[in-house]
Amino acid sequence: MRKIQNPKRDGTITKRMLQIIGALLSVTLLLCVPLSATAQKNVRITLNAADISIPKALELIEKQSGYHFVYNKNIVSASDKVSVKVTNATITSTLDRLFANRGISYEIDDKYIILKSGPKSAPNKTDKTVVQKVTGFVRDSSGEPLIGATVAVKGKKARAVVGVDGDYSIEASKGDVLAFSYIGFSPKEVKVGAGDKVDVVLDESETLLNEVVVVGYGTMKKKDLTGSVSSINGDAVTDRKVSMLSSALQGALAGVSVTRSGSDPSAGADIKIRGITTIGDSNPLIIVDGVPADNINDINPQDVKELTVLKDAASAAIYGSRAASGVILITTKRASEGKVSMQYQYEYGYETPTTRPDYVDVTRFMAMTNELRWNDAGNGPDHFPTYIPAMINNYAELNATNPDGYPDTDWRGMLLKGHSNRQSHNFRISGGTKVVRTTASIGYDMSDGLYKDKDYNRFTVRMNNDITINKYIQAAIDLNVKRSASRSPNYDPMNACYQFPAVYAAVWQDGRVADGKSGDNPYAALNYGGTAKRHYNQVGGKAAVYITPVEGLKLSAIVSPIWNNEESKAFVKRIEYAGPDTPDNVIGAINGFASTKLTESRAKSYSITKQFLANYDNTFGRHSVSALLGYEDNYYKTDNIWAARDKFALTEFSYLDRGNEDYQTNGGNAAHTSYRSFFGRAMYNFDGRYLIQANMRCDMSSRFDKKHRAGYFPSVSAGYVVSNEPWFRNFNLQPWLSYLKIRASYGLLGNDRVGNYPYLPLLSYVNGYFWEGDKGVSHITAAQWQYAIRDISWETTKTFGVGIDLAFFNNRLNITGDYYYKITKDMILDIDIPDYVGYDNPQQNTGKMRTTGFEIELKWSDRVADFTYSVSANLSDFKSKMGYLGGNQFLGDQIKMMGSYFNEWYGYRSDGLFQTQEEIDNYPVMSSSVRPGDIKYLKADPEDKSPISPDKDRVLLGNSQPRYQYGLSLNGSWRGFDLSITFQGVGRQLKRKTATMVQPLRDNFGNIPKLIDGRYWSNYNTPEQNLKAEYPRLTATQASYNYAMSDFWLFNSHYCRLKNISLGYTLPQKITKTFFVQALRFYVAGNDLFCISNYPRGWDYEGYGSTGYPITKSFICGVNITF
Repeated sequence: MRKIQNPKRDGTITKRMLQIIGALLSVTLLLCVPLSATAQKNVRITLNAADISIPKALELIEKQSGYHFVYNKNIVSASDKVSVKVTNATITSTLDRLFANRGISYEIDDKYIILKSGPKSAPNKTDKTVVQKVTGFVRDSSGEPLIGATVAVKGKKARAVVGVDGDYSIEASKGDVLAFSYIGFSPKEVKVGAGDKVDVVLDESETLLNEVVVVGYGTMKKKDLTGSVSSINGDAVTDRKVSMLSSALQGALAGVSVTRSGSDPSAGADIKIRGITTIGDSNPLIIVDGVPADNINDINPQDVKELTVLKDAASAAIYGSRAASGVILITTKRASEGKVSMQYQYEYGYETPTTRPDYVDVTRFMAMTNELRWNDAGNGPDHFPTYIPAMINNYAELNATNPDGYPDTDWRGMLLKGHSNRQSHNFRISGGTKVVRTTASIGYDMSDGLYKDKDYNRFTVRMNNDITINKYIQAAIDLNVKRSASRSPNYDPMNACYQFPAVYAAVWQDGRVADGKSGDNPYAALNYGGTAKRHYNQVGGKAAVYITPVEGLKLSAIVSPIWNNEESKAFVKRIEYAGPDTPDNVIGAINGFASTKLTESRAKSYSITKQFLANYDNTFGRHSVSALLGYEDNYYKTDNIWAARDKFALTEFSYLDRGNEDYQTNGGNAAHTSYRSFFGRAMYNFDGRYLIQANMRCDMSSRFDKKHRAGYFPSVSAGYVVSNEPWFRNFNLQPWLSYLKIRASYGLLGNDRVGNYPYLPLLSYVNGYFWEGDKGVSHITAAQWQYAIRDISWETTKTFGVGIDLAFFNNRLNITGDYYYKITKDMILDIDIPDYVGYDNPQQNTGKMRTTGFEIELKWSDRVADFTYSVSANLSDFKSKMGYLGGNQFLGDQIKMMGSYFNEWYGYRSDGLFQTQEEIDNYPVMSSSVRPGDIKYLKADPEDKSPISPDKDRVLLGNSQPRYQYGLSLNGSWRGFDLSITFQGVGRQLKRKTATMVQPLRDNFGNIPKLIDGRYWSNYNTPEQNLKAEYPRLTATQASYNYAMSDFWLFNSHYCRLKNISLGYTLPQKITKTFFVQALRFYVAGNDLFCISNYPRGWDYEGYGSTGYPITKSFICGVNITF
């Protein structure tokens, strides 16, 4: 028997495949209709069965007839026995005999037979059903009205919405079935009887508060949490349509900051939880199915069931030394008992840069270059020091007749493609019995890049097996495999497509490689310079045994190994070039490609994690207790080797033994670390009102000396559910205020992410040459390079947090708010020591910093008739300030010093541009080279009359970190259609216009940004025009002065990005089941389609000022088929 179920959402396909599948579906439907009609007329049943259950009889009829029965389990009971004997009977006569005197009727609809309560109606044309008005009330178990609940007559179009008093009115007939539904409550069906009044009480279902979320080494209901935890389910992850899991979190959760430097196919994103925790590594700990993982992007997003973020000490302290920057828990999909399914997904998309900066054309480049050189020469009589007017004015004609002598090269067009392609295939099969449940998935992703020889391929396999041995013992055996292969040219062309001006030739007219700019030719390097290939393999798994000796006690033993292997091979080829008229006369080689060289490397690593856990849960009366005791250890080892040979005679064979022995190098290194941990957790819950939790973990790390290896990381938290107090109910605030809980937590977290052996006096081994007799001889030498500090130990982070959880309108609206305060002390920093000591700067516990912030999350879920929708939003902010750093200052354009923000902008304050020489003569300028049109820097001390100095006049300019990060998600579904829209952005961030964006002739030859054309100070402008100038004069000699860090280049930025939009349609099951498909969904989607911001035109926020791989927007289509 088959029960109609809601189809799953997922999948993608190319337009061409959409057309093919659409055609196949049409043909299938056309074939099925006549076949169905013929079958209905001709099918014959032979059945001889005594004292069998009705479901069994229906199963026998299905096998003979090809029909499928659809019914509610309340209509047909497995305990009902029947005896039936028919020979070559029609389907109708068989069913009439089977259901005789049993109060069951049926209706045949194509290949389906729908069973109903009540006797079969006689085909009497004069028998008319009496329609009446049915009224009643819909309430919850406490008697509160469920405002907005939906009432529908099953199988008919009649619908009604419950009013403010819980009342409803709907037209229905005797025998009709009323279906009642409401968000957060289990649906209920009631048959209309002789009366006209039907009152219904709906029971609460698994609402957001009742959801079970994954926490450290266990699970608990969300309403029982005392810490700060956010989660996102797997469907929301896959809706983002990204191949890298890290990118799916952008804007999804409060307090989780995700930034990308570009959309390189093999690149992920940077994740920070609750801001910056330390000067060093602030990346969160990644846990997959209970055990640590190397990289979040090793996980196929299609395999994720749920992703949970532990943000405060109360929730993360159970992971101790590695949890100071937060913890991300990933739960992968597992099979359910009795449910067998097979799913295939195909997705195709193409990507283009979100935006690109423009540059001046070739003649404007020459004119502005003349002005710049004229400025640097002192504004003498020669206004055309580089390009004469005749060349500028007639350049188009000169180029047409002699393109080799007068190039007009479109470097961007020659180096980059218009778009890149991506596609993915995902296959999953799952099912199981009471004994064994298995799910297996295979994923394959293929992406190419925006330029030649750039691509990335990833293959993933995951198999999760759950085994029930008996009622006391269960086991799990999981396996995961990842293989990725990436290829890229030995020359990255992204910077060149921005920098190279059109006056340099890429190729001569006959197609040969040109010299570019004095031997720098990006086109030649990209196309003929060879490629670098990288292969990465990972095999991991988990074996676990779970024993439940008594009710409430669960013992777990887990072992999880991971093997990694990485291979890379970079084959750089020599590129020669000749002049335009002398093809056989080699002038030289392209810079950076003067010889053919091969470099290979191998890296392998191995880690194994072992865990032993004891969980106890019990409830007695109004008291609930939970306890955890655990042991964990981890061993990690890595081994790396590399070798290279130069001066290859042949460029076709990339093997090391083909290179010149006299030009070979090699090297290698190895390291290993381990940790051992003991931990525990205790929780107490009284009557769902008073909640308290305590954690303790002891970590011992091999990174520290034996006397300082142990670190202790406790936390305590409490929650008070005010809405469960008896006196609270007397206020009659429900249903508009359904839930109110306040939380507080305090804890200590640690960090040991330093060098492997900072407490040891490490040696370095190099080849040294010694004079022996009349010749030099090479010998291995050793020297200490690391100054050992024995008592170096853990960084520690104290965290205090308070929070509130609210639910309104019968849990349709849920709001969570948090405030936190973190202090990190004993930060491990490099300490300056005099050079004559002879060692590198050692590391020592000496730094402090603090981070404060807040988070708000809200979600509204509701249903109106057939339309189900939800709206979720989040907002977060943080500020990180530096404390005492042991006297150290980390200087640069961004600074870390006592009293500053983390990476605060540091430079000069400015007051516009100098307009006249007289103004300069009366001001304490930095040097005599300052001219009108240069930036006017201010003194840090207005009373100081000495010249501007970088030592005295640079000051703190403001926080560089993003402020008020937010996300917004809109989701809706209606009769098979589904739509999701996601926005993400930053409310404010102090950004810098970099030299890449605004500097003319960067590196003294580069292209000139169109952004500054007509907007810079110029001797050709009027004084009034120069007063409005936004950029300094054109100069190369004063570039280090004008483009130094100052607030002249800072601006308050903001942006709002349409992160994702996805529209899908799931075909009705009555169509898909005719060709044995449970669900079939098509969809189209787009990522990063547009961005509203005040950024300079042509530059994306996330790749802002960078000449690396750009941020791209994606256009995607796909299909998902479930059998």
